[in-house]
Amino acid sequence: MRLKNKNIVVTAAAQGIGKATAEMFAKEGANVIATDINEEKLNDLGENNPQLQTIKLDATNKIDVENFCKSIQDIDVLFHAVGFVHHGTLLDCSDEEFHRSINVNIYSAYLMSYNLIPKMLEKNKGNIILVSSAASNVKGAPNRFIYGTTKAALNGFVKAIAVDYVNKGIRCNAILPGTVETPSWEGRVNMADDPVQARKDFIARQAMGRLAQPEEIASLATYLASDESDFVTGTLNLIDGGWTL
Repeated sequence: MRLKNKNIVVTAAAQGIGKATAEMFAKEGANVIATDINEEKLNDLGENNPQLQTIKLDATNKIDVENFCKSIQDIDVLFHAVGFVHHGTLLDCSDEEFHRSINVNIYSAYLMSYNLIPKMLEKNKGNIILVSSAASNVKGAPNRFIYGTTKAALNGFVKAIAVDYVNKGIRCNAILPGTVETPSWEGRVNMADDPVQARKDFIARQAMGRLAQPEEIASLATYLASDESDFVTGTLNLIDGGWTL
């Protein structure tokens, strides 16, 4: 087992990329604490995967995160997948949506890292994996103004942590997916005026002619969480089916 006895915290674990990753980590022998703000879906995850420990957590709430992290005795890996996709241009982005995007996409990563890095420093070893996006400083995507902006910031966040803690045993890497077929994505498609055409349009822009599956992202996450990647830090790992070529 590639992750045997590793203690891993997974955020946004109730569905999509987070769920697939939590399940794969557990299958590879990790001790997984799966967190999410959606308690109902989190309970479903726990019922179907009794080997997982599930805890409701709002990763944007400072007090909640502090209390949660205080309860963590030993941490090897943080896999942070919390995110919010706003649809629209700059002029479509309200002040509220701007701040919500910052809060969910960047502040949550700050809170989780700020509270868990000291525990990693105590053992001189740790690993942080953040889910960013190809729609960032890597590629401009239509109607992804604030989403791409926050994900670009997250990529800088990864580089900064990597360089600041490289000689203290802590690694930090990002995963940059293209379009992934998740419940969140399905929800955005179904909100379109013509969901059928919206789905076709999404697929048409994929160089490989299909969407990524959450399990494919989880496979990359498993490599980054394992000792196989022990010499890898500060990387932005594109997994987009050639979208950015």
